[in-house]
Amino acid sequence: MKKKIILAYSGGLDTSFCIPYLIDQGYEVYAVSVNTGSFTKREIKNMKRQAIKLGATQYECIDVSVEYYEKCVRFLIYGNILRGDSYPLSVSSERAFLAMAVLKYLKKSKAKYVAHGSTGAGNDQIRFDLIFQSLAPAVKIITPIRDNNFSRQDEVDYLASKGFSWPAKKKDYSINHGLWGTSVGGKETLTSHQTLPSDVYPSQLKKEKSSLIKIEFKKGAVYRLNGKKMKPIELIKKVEKLASAYAIGRDIHVGDTIIGIKGRVGFEAAAALVIIKAHHLLEKHTLSKWQTHWKKQLADWYGMQLHEAQYLDPTMRDIEVFLEQTQRYVNGVVEIKLYPYKFDIIGVKSKNDLMSAKFGSYGEENKAWTGEDVRGFTTLLSNPHKIFYAINKNEKI
Repeated sequence: MKKKIILAYSGGLDTSFCIPYLIDQGYEVYAVSVNTGSFTKREIKNMKRQAIKLGATQYECIDVSVEYYEKCVRFLIYGNILRGDSYPLSVSSERAFLAMAVLKYLKKSKAKYVAHGSTGAGNDQIRFDLIFQSLAPAVKIITPIRDNNFSRQDEVDYLASKGFSWPAKKKDYSINHGLWGTSVGGKETLTSHQTLPSDVYPSQLKKEKSSLIKIEFKKGAVYRLNGKKMKPIELIKKVEKLASAYAIGRDIHVGDTIIGIKGRVGFEAAAALVIIKAHHLLEKHTLSKWQTHWKKQLADWYGMQLHEAQYLDPTMRDIEVFLEQTQRYVNGVVEIKLYPYKFDIIGVKSKNDLMSAKFGSYGEENKAWTGEDVRGFTTLLSNPHKIFYAINKNEKI
């Protein structure tokens, strides 16, 4: 009797290799893909065809796009979260939802084994393992590539021995496409000085004439695009389509991995970067000084924990409550201008704009206080300094 195993399947080289390899190890493979909002019907159909061709007993695609947006992406927007001030957690934010969906399928199928195609040198092995161990400690985790230290060439050769050829370009680059962006890893990202070739990014430059778009936020959430109300996932996809035509959103992120080494990965995240930057500017107009200060501290911590596989930590739910509470007055329209390879945030219109002219114009005129008010204010504000320098007369400045 073969042992039933549930494989977290993306259709890439690593998970494709896992199907025939696991079969050779005596497993009956059930391939499960998880759609967080980026898969088209054609892509799902192609993944199913490939999984069955490789020998999977069954293929299933589980849609968690609404859950992923509601429980993760909107908090990434609320927090303006960019790891290393550049990377919008395009792929790392998805992994917990992939793993949890795979586990739900596993429990229904009553399988005792689960597999993923992570290597032993990346973050994803931790993300999948931690969810599996936390929510299904009795299930045995099988990781063929990590355990045997297989290289991508080893995988290509193995598939070839089974009668399956793998395209050369796909061999050199690992591409993970998601709702919130696409990661691109390859030979250049293994170095510190090379950049990725332009043609390996999923979107190529199609438009050169600049254009304007308007994104409206309601309580911090994306609400309308160019005046048209849309569901959040639909709006994100539309912004991605408009902005990626300008090849916007490309960068290479360098950071510390969960396992303690430095890592480098390319990404393309047109919608994520445009929406986060637009939301950030709107917050500058609608949040108080201390709301902005403390929200940044907690949002940075939230992003770090999410990246480092800690989605299940209960503190994450506490921070989500705080982030959502800060958004109650983050309402308004932000205008963005798109150009080839870049974009500008033009400005905002909001009924909650705290930059209200009736209180004064910065650097121009005051309407709600007098010069004497300012003299009194600065007299009190300077008191700690007066006392310090009066007592410590030898202090050098």
